[in-house]
Amino acid sequence: MIDHISVTTEAGSFDGIAAGPEDGRPVMLLHGFPEAAVEWEHQVATLGVLGFRAVAPDQRGYSPGVRPEPAADYRIDHLVGDVVAIADQLGWKQFDLVGHDWGGAVAWWTADAHPERLRSLAVVSTPHPAALSAAMKSDEDQYLRTQYMTEWRQTRVTERRMLENDGRALRDMFERRVSPSKVDEYIQRLSEPGALTAALNWYRAGRPGGKIGKIDLPTLYVWSTEDVSFGSTAALDTGNWVTGPYRFEMLEDVTHWAPEEAPEAVTTLLVEHLNAR
Repeated sequence: MIDHISVTTEAGSFDGIAAGPEDGRPVMLLHGFPEAAVEWEHQVATLGVLGFRAVAPDQRGYSPGVRPEPAADYRIDHLVGDVVAIADQLGWKQFDLVGHDWGGAVAWWTADAHPERLRSLAVVSTPHPAALSAAMKSDEDQYLRTQYMTEWRQTRVTERRMLENDGRALRDMFERRVSPSKVDEYIQRLSEPGALTAALNWYRAGRPGGKIGKIDLPTLYVWSTEDVSFGSTAALDTGNWVTGPYRFEMLEDVTHWAPEEAPEAVTTLLVEHLNAR
């Protein structure tokens, strides 16, 4: 059974989903754009059955109770701070962290800034930020793959284009790999006043200050061969940025939306990773 929860921090109230016993080993799962916590429902439900306490929050901007207007309020330090604040409110001194897409970026930066709080790290799709930055400079393919980020940092014309025609542009992003009902839910959420602007503010907040280092934690990185956003150069280089025990898994013929497109495969890898710790 999946429960709908609310976690109140100084920043506001985060909605989310959870499963498993309250005293189970804690696991936090971070969603990406343009999704929400429910992208992890298969993983959360399975982890709960296995005795973990799995919590997936709707992150800053996606939770109506934490939707500030300034783009600067979505800098990576605020997003990392939210992860720690949620864990604090849940009473988690140490936990396993999982992320996909933007949630994966937040997970990498959290592991860099607060390694003492994490038991392990698992990231789907998103390479280590330093590996991605290097690939964008050296690999024309990766540079072209991430040009959409520059476009989305522009004016609010982007919002109108994404939502017109019943959110056709947003729907097309999912490449028909995510269930229509789930996509409908995402479009409905992002059609709320200010919601899409808040989500895009993650891109508009500016590049993180400072440099991210190597991660000295047990780390699982899962990359899909058909990922339209992240190519093989950054994916293969990610292992050079992890000094802890590292496992790299490649999902053949799977797109960027792996947690929902290949839920059983992702869940199996995640459970193996957690049980190895």
